[in-house]
Amino acid sequence: MGEDRLKTAYPKVSVIMPVYKVEDYVAKAMDSILSQKDSRGEAFSEWELIAVDDGSPDRSGEICEEYAARDPRIRVIHQENAGAPRARNRAIDQARGKYLMFLDSDDYCDEHMLSDMYELAERDQAELVISGFYIETYYDLKQGKYLTSDYIPESASYKDQESFRRAAYRLFDKNMLYPPWNKLYLRSYIVDKGLYFPETFWDDFPFVLSVIRDIERVTVTDRQYYHFLRARSESETQKYVAGMYDKREEEHGWMIELYKHWGLWYGLGNEQNREMVSRRYIDRLIGCFENLTNKNCRLNTAEKRSEVRRMLHSENAAFCLKHARPRSIYSKLMYLPLRLQSTELTLLEASVITFVKNHDMRLFARLKAGR
Repeated sequence: MGEDRLKTAYPKVSVIMPVYKVEDYVAKAMDSILSQKDSRGEAFSEWELIAVDDGSPDRSGEICEEYAARDPRIRVIHQENAGAPRARNRAIDQARGKYLMFLDSDDYCDEHMLSDMYELAERDQAELVISGFYIETYYDLKQGKYLTSDYIPESASYKDQESFRRAAYRLFDKNMLYPPWNKLYLRSYIVDKGLYFPETFWDDFPFVLSVIRDIERVTVTDRQYYHFLRARSESETQKYVAGMYDKREEEHGWMIELYKHWGLWYGLGNEQNREMVSRRYIDRLIGCFENLTNKNCRLNTAEKRSEVRRMLHSENAAFCLKHARPRSIYSKLMYLPLRLQSTELTLLEASVITFVKNHDMRLFARLKAGR
């Protein structure tokens, strides 16, 4: 009995889950943690789940409380609506596990995620473990039909900063270094460096950048565990985002600053880093154009053209179009209006992307995954 209490007080993994308007999804997320197993197929039980009800107006908080009443490893924190960053940060301060894992309450993970990633972290004394993941894009929610896109890195163990930094461009290319949820973090590393999610829109990416900035020991597995669901109609991937371009410019600045901090931006031998950052910028710039043709964008035609011209003729666009090397026929076609600096063709392209996005989500997901 005393050993069981010790395991509860000092779990191996603290799973942190912000909760807001997910009453149709949160049970599946919590069940995926309750069903965790070790490599022998036995229950992996040395975890705690901290669910932070962020003032959710539906039954999400109640559902979490129902689970907590049945399992002492689940703790529920209720707060007034303040956003996912503050919810995660509050849980970080209360976590007791040796490692942290972040779970979105409308996603779920495979049954061996915690055990496998914990074992890898212990084996390599890693400060960070990164795994592959799935994106499941629902194109017929009523029928439960979705398209699965696989994101798989190459397995590796980086024992020092230099080896990780030199390989990071490949991890960025595989989309491994953007989300917080396909990772296991050494809690002492997060706490000692005072790393928190910034209370800003799209907080995930700057948090991960702060984690990898000075990290030394990183393990990567090609196993896939996490299921990211694109299912809710109010998803941020579907709505119009005011100020998207300025946010993307800010993110681009973070990427350049990171590589300068690493000493891997200028000079010979760093061309692959500049190419990756440039291609990333252009891909997201095309998303900014498409954002203007979203049905909820209230700019008139003249204002949209003005915005397109501002984006097309920026110094960043010129630099990145020079260095980026699109990797598919689809991407090469998408680059053409930008290379021609044609406002009309760029808006036409954006309108086509929006049309496909609204009328054939399955095709849109395939094209996006195959860029």
